[in-house]
Amino acid sequence: MSATTELVETPVHVEVPVSHRRRTVTGVVLVVTGVLCALAFGLGSKSGTAHFNVAASTDYFTISKISVPARVLGLAIGALIVVLGVIQLARGFSRRAMRWVIGLTLVGVVVAFLAWASTGQGNTIDLLSLAQQTLLLAVPLILGAMAGVLGERSGVINVAIEGQMLTAAFAGSLFATIAHNDGVGILASVVAGALLGALLAWFAIRFLVNQVILGVVINLLALGMTGFLYDAIMAPDTEHYNSPPPLNAIAIPVLSKIPVVGPVLFDQNILVYLMYAVVVVIDIWLFRTRWGLRTRAVGEHPLAADTVGIKVRRVRYRNVILGGCVAGLGGAFFTVGQDLQFTKNITSGKGFIALAAVIFGRWSPRGAVGAALLFGFSDALATVLSFIGTPVNIPSSFLAMLPYLATIFAVAGLVGRVRAPAADGEPYTGR
Repeated sequence: MSATTELVETPVHVEVPVSHRRRTVTGVVLVVTGVLCALAFGLGSKSGTAHFNVAASTDYFTISKISVPARVLGLAIGALIVVLGVIQLARGFSRRAMRWVIGLTLVGVVVAFLAWASTGQGNTIDLLSLAQQTLLLAVPLILGAMAGVLGERSGVINVAIEGQMLTAAFAGSLFATIAHNDGVGILASVVAGALLGALLAWFAIRFLVNQVILGVVINLLALGMTGFLYDAIMAPDTEHYNSPPPLNAIAIPVLSKIPVVGPVLFDQNILVYLMYAVVVVIDIWLFRTRWGLRTRAVGEHPLAADTVGIKVRRVRYRNVILGGCVAGLGGAFFTVGQDLQFTKNITSGKGFIALAAVIFGRWSPRGAVGAALLFGFSDALATVLSFIGTPVNIPSSFLAMLPYLATIFAVAGLVGRVRAPAADGEPYTGR
């Protein structure tokens, strides 16, 4: 046995303890949320039963309609949230556990709210339809957010997502109608998004124009250009220039018959499946390949990346244009993807919500997808609530504001708590 003993230390993950102030604040917020949930959605519910539908008639096996006493459910969820808040105040959850606590709280509040809404006129809330609507509304947001991630991870702020999607929606509808082919329309949308991405990259990288101002200008350019071309070409002859053929859904055998999940995820059109592929590819490329390593290096420290031979400007050009292509797919979904005619400002600020999803998702593909789904859910929920009678009448104007309010609150809650890539928005004058 050797006289010298080598000690091999195994790396140990040491979690930074949560400050007492933060623990207290989050605990109080949880307690207050639980109390409000119990009062508003528990005691505030009309006496009766909430009904939820969670399955389609075409599934392999059916799931019966779920019926629960709304008042009891609201009180139980409120009490559970209060208990979680008391535990947080008394001993505190770890950072990892706190994420699950917050997620459970959000889900609980939403379920209690839906049960409360169902007691208004005794309507059944179709959760399957709500999930499908959430996904469809989130598709352009997810694709727009992926475009933002590609740009900002390489140091270029893409405020022009709105304009890229708007121009792509116009091009998709126009060329799909002329060619009587959805594939041509989708390709035209991708090219249109890429062209605006190239315009953004050219001015931001070559001429070092302020990227935020440049993005706003490109959005205004897209709004004016598509509005003018709509009046000049589409409006006088809608049948020949603004009537894209329907993009049929493609049901994946076996998977589309899985209860709950199947109809939502695996009975969609080709653009939804392309969205799945884009998210997976970008996530793998960004964190598992040399291209992703170089992209992140350029976004964090371009000078250091330049010194090891990475062509910073080339990486930025490539990623911003590629992001424009992805945003173009998102724009195609507004017209070709939903068999809708193009109208002026059809995107209605969805590009800005996609940009907010990038921030809320902490500049990661997975986080951006989660944020986009959250914003899509708020939009879908506003639609559902407009058709059912809630116990308290909710003004339609407030429902229309719901997705934008959710965006503002989500991003405002992260101020000072998230860090963008260090070189995000910073011009680079080297190679």
